[in-house]
Amino acid sequence: MEYEKTQLPNGLRIVTSRMPHVRSATVIVYVAVGSRYEADPVAGISHFLEHMLFKGTERRPDPVLISEAIEGVGGIMNASTGRESTDYWVKVPSAHLALAFDVLADMLRHSLFDPVELEKERHVIVEEIHGIRDTPDDYVHDLVDRALWDGHPIGRPIVGFEETVERIEREELIAYLRQHYRADRMVVAAAGDIEHEQIVELVERYFGDLEPGAPVDPHPARLEDARSGVYVLTRATEQAHLCLAWPALPYRDERRFVQGMLDAVLSSGMSSRLFREIRERLGLAYEVYGYVREYADVGQGVVYAGTDIERAERALRAVRGELDKLVREPVPTEELERTKELRVGRIVMGLEDSRAVAGWIGGQELVFGEVLTPEEVIARIRAVTSEQIQALAQELLRPERFALAVIGPFEDAERLVAAVRES
Repeated sequence: MEYEKTQLPNGLRIVTSRMPHVRSATVIVYVAVGSRYEADPVAGISHFLEHMLFKGTERRPDPVLISEAIEGVGGIMNASTGRESTDYWVKVPSAHLALAFDVLADMLRHSLFDPVELEKERHVIVEEIHGIRDTPDDYVHDLVDRALWDGHPIGRPIVGFEETVERIEREELIAYLRQHYRADRMVVAAAGDIEHEQIVELVERYFGDLEPGAPVDPHPARLEDARSGVYVLTRATEQAHLCLAWPALPYRDERRFVQGMLDAVLSSGMSSRLFREIRERLGLAYEVYGYVREYADVGQGVVYAGTDIERAERALRAVRGELDKLVREPVPTEELERTKELRVGRIVMGLEDSRAVAGWIGGQELVFGEVLTPEEVIARIRAVTSEQIQALAQELLRPERFALAVIGPFEDAERLVAAVRES
């Protein structure tokens, strides 16, 4: 995969990758702001703002006109808010590339924030919060974030809380947009049936006069800020929903490739250790998996399991056993090489779509200021050794730093906590 980069005088960065074998084009506008930038009283404002930019503009005052413009040519569009960034994307037949820019720029620069639409969307987001709380296998992940990072914005739900969303005012949304949606904090990524010069011309046309802004830093975090917290939500569920978490490396740490391999050995696919042991051999859970979230200055690893209430303690001890095994024993060569091939294959297959390629180049440019090609990333994955994985496991997987979240009919979680913490 080849890519090109241009930076406009206002600081906005453009990265593109041509895919001559496709007839589509994806454009993603990244903004370096997310929920960890928010003050506590306006928790959820980044996500609320993302919703409001789809609710009508000066030229397209009815929200339906925005979706019709893109869907009318067969395209699709969406957006997402994270803790450190927000992105807006459109995928269209490449003949309609200019339309994609027109709609995106219209939304980001000329939204109305109509008071009637704002109140509608406020209720929509509150219902989204209710939906998460009513879904224990989703909600337990919010709880383990809180257990691990209690008191820090990265421990809050990205959508915020019902009480904060209810209080966010129209003027606060507009001020937040003006403060954060600045040229030097944006990356435009495009991939597909495109030419770099064509994208640069369109970005200059629609965003070239956007001004840079004053630097804004997220609330800083350190690994030492992590808590070994326990959060138990007593609820009459049919299953016990369990999340075990630990502080992990940030994406700026060069050992992130070792961390990725540790996570892959533990939880990637049906041949992973968690799946084979917890589900296949012991039959303790239908759903069991792990993941790593990496931020600029900290990270976290998480394992989730949904299990029979009577077997929750046994399931946690089994998960803990797999973590201990990574600490005690190097990963066998055959298993390591198999897991590397799994990761390499998923990278290769995952980049067959223009949206995936735009996400690859745009996401890296936003957070690193540079782009590693798939070949470079694959080379770093292949270079990881069993000794590096074991050393990192010994550094990170320390029982005294584990956080635990549980949803289920438990009045007393002492035995569950002991299953996680006992040496």
